[in-house]
Amino acid sequence: MDGASGGLGSGDNAPTTEALFVALGPGVTALSHPLLYVKLLIQHEEGFPSRRDRAGLQQGSSNKDDMKTSLKKVVKETSYEMMIQCVSRMLADPLPVISMRCMVQFVRREAKYSGVLSSIGKIFKEEGLLGFFVGLIPPLLGDVVFLWGCNLLAHFINAYLVDDSFSQALAIRSYAKFVMGIAVSMLTYPFLLVGDLMAVNNCGLQLGSPPTPQCSNPGFTVGST
Repeated sequence: MDGASGGLGSGDNAPTTEALFVALGPGVTALSHPLLYVKLLIQHEEGFPSRRDRAGLQQGSSNKDDMKTSLKKVVKETSYEMMIQCVSRMLADPLPVISMRCMVQFVRREAKYSGVLSSIGKIFKEEGLLGFFVGLIPPLLGDVVFLWGCNLLAHFINAYLVDDSFSQALAIRSYAKFVMGIAVSMLTYPFLLVGDLMAVNNCGLQLGSPPTPQCSNPGFTVGST
C-alpha cells in the first residue's frame, strides 16, 4: 500500500502520530492516578482489614488459642498447688484441732484444754500422735475439690465463654477465678464441717461425747450449767 492509502501512522503523519501517543500515555496515567488510588483505598477498606485491624485480629486469635491450649499448663499448676496445699494442711492440722476443742469446751465451761503446750501434751498422752490429725481427711479432700473446681471452671469460662470482642472481657477474666472460688467454697463447706465435728468427737468433752441415758439431748440449752 502507498502513502495515500495508508492508515493512521502511515506516510508523513507517522512521526506526528507516534509523538502524540507518547505524550498522551503519561498524561492519561497521571490524570487517572488519583482515581485509581481512591479506588484502591476503597477496595482495601471494604475487602481487606486494615493493618491495625489485622494486628488486632491476629492478637485476639493468638490470645484465644493460647487460652484454649493452656489446659495442660492449668493442670500442671493446679497439681503443684494441690501438693503445696496438702502439705500445708497436714503440717498445720494440729492447731485447728486444738483451737476447735478449746472453743467447744467453752460452751460447757470446761477447762480440759488450758493452753497450747498443755493441750499438745494432753492430746499426745490420751490419743497418741494420730490425735493431732483427727478430722484431717475431709478438709483435705475439700481443698483438693476446691482447687481443681475453681481453676478448671475459671479456665473454661475465660477460654470458651468470654469473647475477645466484648469490651469488658479483660475485667471478666480477672474476676472469674474469684467468683468461682466463692461458688466452689459453698460446695466444699460440708467437708470442713465434717472435719470440725470429727476433731471434737470422743475427745472427752461433753459436746463431743455421745448422749447418756439420763440426758437425751446433750446439746447446750439456755440456763444449763
